[in-house]
Amino acid sequence: MADGRTGSGEDALIARYFKPLATEPGAFGLQDDAAILRAGGEDVVVTTDAIVEGVHFLPDDPPQTLARKALRVNLSDLAAKGATPAGFVLTLALRGADDAWLTAFARGLGEDARHYACPLLGGDTVSTPGPLTISITAFGRVPQGGMVRRGGARAGDRMMVTGTIGDAAIGLSILKGGAAAAALSGNATARDWLVGRYRVPEPRNALAGAIRNHASAAMDVSDGLAGDLVKLCAASGVSAVIDVPSIPRSVAAADLLARGVVDLEAMISGGDDYEVLCAVPEAACPALAEEALRTGVALTSIGTVLASREPLRFLDAQGGDIALNRLSYSHF
Repeated sequence: MADGRTGSGEDALIARYFKPLATEPGAFGLQDDAAILRAGGEDVVVTTDAIVEGVHFLPDDPPQTLARKALRVNLSDLAAKGATPAGFVLTLALRGADDAWLTAFARGLGEDARHYACPLLGGDTVSTPGPLTISITAFGRVPQGGMVRRGGARAGDRMMVTGTIGDAAIGLSILKGGAAAAALSGNATARDWLVGRYRVPEPRNALAGAIRNHASAAMDVSDGLAGDLVKLCAASGVSAVIDVPSIPRSVAAADLLARGVVDLEAMISGGDDYEVLCAVPEAACPALAEEALRTGVALTSIGTVLASREPLRFLDAQGGDIALNRLSYSHF
């Protein structure tokens, strides 16, 4: 994060809010223009994601949740690759240096950096007249050749997903005053939980090693389960049949779906789930399921990979095809 300008306002901002987070020796206390990340004979996995005000979060979202989301969406990518977090660099584009905002942001970022053993290594801070933008590049480690790619799913693999799907999309709808907000006006617990799923995702890093050991292909679900299923199958040169009723839903989401407040398509095509989607050989499913149980990460089988390049099939409870008009969120 250093910029070489002694005594600049940026230097003071970095020293006050972010130098305490740079606990890795190779970060040099953020006093150099680069950091050292020792690989130790392993492969280094690199991933980057940016979150932008008005696109990935709302202007009045609390700064500590923005910090957590910015880091966790990258940790989610590392989990899907089977990687152990090693560190991250931060680029922060601010409209102004507000002490209260930066204090809360740095506190949230630091707590998550410690919790996930992913220290700050460096980065950049800039001023902007445009929307607040937070960009993180995260690094992880895997044994050489051990990264799990999108390509690799094979016919007969089970398609599996962690956690529950659709909660974040509902949480965003609540914050925007959608139908779910009114439907949950008397249930603050469910409302707050769904909003929390949007603001602060839960990366599945506890399962990363098991995914590396047992999955043939994996990716995190960021833009919507339906669309990300298509992406994984395309990268692997396969197709799949998906049992839509088996797609895991939280109690709150299932209740809203049963009441007709939200629709199924919005849930499986909405973004921000940050769960792990993986293809797993049938013989490896029990071992992965046992590891998921041990780590407390819910894992559900939702379909089967097919040796075909035909479009994916999404089936209802009667085995009929469900036509989806929208598969995922798209920036463009």
